[in-house]
Amino acid sequence: MAIATINPASGEVLKTFEALTEAEIEAKLEAAQKAFLTYRRIPMTQRGEWMKAAADILDRRKQEFAKIMTIEMGKPLKSAIAEVEKCALVCRFYAEKAESFLADVPVESDAGRSFVRYQPLGAILAVMPWNFPFWQVFRFAAPALMAGNVGLLKHASNVPQCALAIDEIFQEAGFPEGVFQTLLVGSDKVAGLIADDRVMAATLTGSEPAGMALASAAGKCLKKTVLELGGSDPFIVLPSADRSAAVSVAVAARLLNAGQSCIAAKRFIVANVIADEFEQRFVEKFKALRVGDPLDDKTDIGPLATADILKDLDSQVQNCVEKGARVLVGGHALSDRPGNFYAPTILTDFAPGSPAYSEEFFGPVALLFRVADIDEAIELANSTSFGLGASAWTNDAQEAERFMEELEAGAVFINGMVKSDPRLPFGGIKRSGYGRELSVQGIHEFVNIKTVWVK
Repeated sequence: MAIATINPASGEVLKTFEALTEAEIEAKLEAAQKAFLTYRRIPMTQRGEWMKAAADILDRRKQEFAKIMTIEMGKPLKSAIAEVEKCALVCRFYAEKAESFLADVPVESDAGRSFVRYQPLGAILAVMPWNFPFWQVFRFAAPALMAGNVGLLKHASNVPQCALAIDEIFQEAGFPEGVFQTLLVGSDKVAGLIADDRVMAATLTGSEPAGMALASAAGKCLKKTVLELGGSDPFIVLPSADRSAAVSVAVAARLLNAGQSCIAAKRFIVANVIADEFEQRFVEKFKALRVGDPLDDKTDIGPLATADILKDLDSQVQNCVEKGARVLVGGHALSDRPGNFYAPTILTDFAPGSPAYSEEFFGPVALLFRVADIDEAIELANSTSFGLGASAWTNDAQEAERFMEELEAGAVFINGMVKSDPRLPFGGIKRSGYGRELSVQGIHEFVNIKTVWVK
């Protein structure tokens, strides 16, 4: 895949980039190793000042960075601005919290004194996706750098200008040379980077195949990985719920980023007794959405990031329809304009064997299921190989408790939309990956958790 900016709203190739040569990759690896040897000993307070400076740059230049995102991967400009603001938030969060998260933890034992100490590992390789091209990087980089590690970013090949802008932010903030570096390389270089002795661990957000490939390469080298992969998150609505609120949030939960989000709600599981009402309101709201130029503030949904994503999504939809699914709204690409636009779509009445039961739909397509009761809702919600997030809507305390206990997911949100928050750990189970990002758990993923015993 070429490293290039291709405007998804028009298909126009705006800028292309040459991949790094082997000699250039070697120079960056050497710079990372050299930087780590001194950076790990820089006081936490100084790291925090640099991280706060990065947050200030993000806030000051958010319009500029947001426009790069929109042009490269198509999210509406207002969503891109919010993403930059969230990146500033995570930088400030770890600048303020890292010292307490990494403080020695006393433990009573048979020693005169014993404690746990957290120490950095070295260079961490981050293989990041295009769908949240700033947020995914900063939620890795803020805790990793505050812990004393150095970062190497291999970003998705369709967002090179985002990758270079992030590199520039850390340099401008004052971080020493080599502490954070962008590697403009293709995916064929990832295994070699992981095998290099100077790279100590890796993290990836992306597809299942990409996660398996990275984990396999790291496993051969006995190196730790954190993976955040796909999802087919359920959104369950029971009769006791605030149905008006549930419908409104359901639309946002499915269509944020044109549905191109691992934690987007994808399967809407609604109790039979309220399903007709929910369906009617859901369809009305989908029909009212404006699809168009992502740089226009009035646009609700922009284009999909690439032509291949559009093709794959439509293939899934048509497969469902061929197997008997009913189209309530949408169900097709928008061929009346250039770019990778897909109509907001709701499908229902799925036959056994339909892709709706087993596949992740990465785009503006909602899958509506009807169930008899909470038992059937939980069974259907857990029936996939994914386990990233789950949203459940009820005002019954016993039902809520069952959802918290029985839903198989890394996060369960009751009466709210699944989202990432620097204060809360984020990650999945089953084929949605392993390990955690954010909160105290996220900063502990890439440190040596060292036991110290003193007689």
